[in-house]
Amino acid sequence: MAKEIIDDYGKLKGSLQFGGPGPKGPAGKGGPGAGGPPAGFQAPMADISWVKRKYLDVPYAAESKNQILDIFLPEEGEGPFPALFHIHGGGFGLGDKRDDHMDTYLKLLEKGIAIGSIEYRLSGEAKFPAAVLDCRMAIRFIKEHGAKYKLDTERIGVIGGSAGGNLSAILGMNIPNGEFMGEEGKEFARDCYVKVAVDQFGPTDFAVMDEMARENGVSFVDHDQPSSAESSYMGGPLQELDPEYLAKANPITYISDRMAPMLVQHGCVDRLVPYKQSVILVDAIRKKAGEGRVEFTTLPTADHEDKQYGTDENLELVWNFVKKYL
Repeated sequence: MAKEIIDDYGKLKGSLQFGGPGPKGPAGKGGPGAGGPPAGFQAPMADISWVKRKYLDVPYAAESKNQILDIFLPEEGEGPFPALFHIHGGGFGLGDKRDDHMDTYLKLLEKGIAIGSIEYRLSGEAKFPAAVLDCRMAIRFIKEHGAKYKLDTERIGVIGGSAGGNLSAILGMNIPNGEFMGEEGKEFARDCYVKVAVDQFGPTDFAVMDEMARENGVSFVDHDQPSSAESSYMGGPLQELDPEYLAKANPITYISDRMAPMLVQHGCVDRLVPYKQSVILVDAIRKKAGEGRVEFTTLPTADHEDKQYGTDENLELVWNFVKKYL
């Protein structure tokens, strides 16, 4: 069974990994890396035509045209509305804030909350920590200007899958201003703390993904390759980069009493991000921040980006967690 899954993985792999020359990594050791999505790639888009009240492509920073976000409001009420912001996946190198994952999350508008989505600089444009810095800036923007968009600026949560799961988990650690790589010495008008975070099948410790894949016999072993999504994001082959630098992209590094309550979900037959990546995150949170700070949902038969995550049943599970804190 495991061999069949791995053999079939090539069909999926082609849409998530791509080649091309890349820059030298921060550790000073270069190598080829993915420079962007494949030519002509287009993520499936959500149908947002039915949402009557929305703000699209709102700039939250001015460094890149990709520093924009969308806000969707419930059909009724004047707010201010608590909001759940989606952070898309795509291996840090592709994807779109308006992809078809939003078809699922927009269903939550009927619960009386606002739904948003954050775009960020992808690895073909800027390497780590750009994506994290962008997401942190987006939350600050929401807190500073959210009243204009009928948002309750103190009741903000985040959700994401895959790369977006990693970014959501890092945001959920509620790292103070100036304490994340790239923010040293800078001042900000607002903090970027969130009330709740949902991490679905996000990678955590990039350095051991291949080791975990070999152990489980299901996940594809290619993360250490120079052209892998993680190597491209970090700026060089993972095993040639400084471990301290790699740790800065790992949400486990930032666990503290400040962290938001977190829901982690992961499928046991995930072929891209080994299931154990979430296990080590959950175990570390329970050890460092307490049992009550995290809930873990295991999906025994779910693959990466599995349709099981988008079912009404799972959406209700996610909503029941989120509403306790928003």
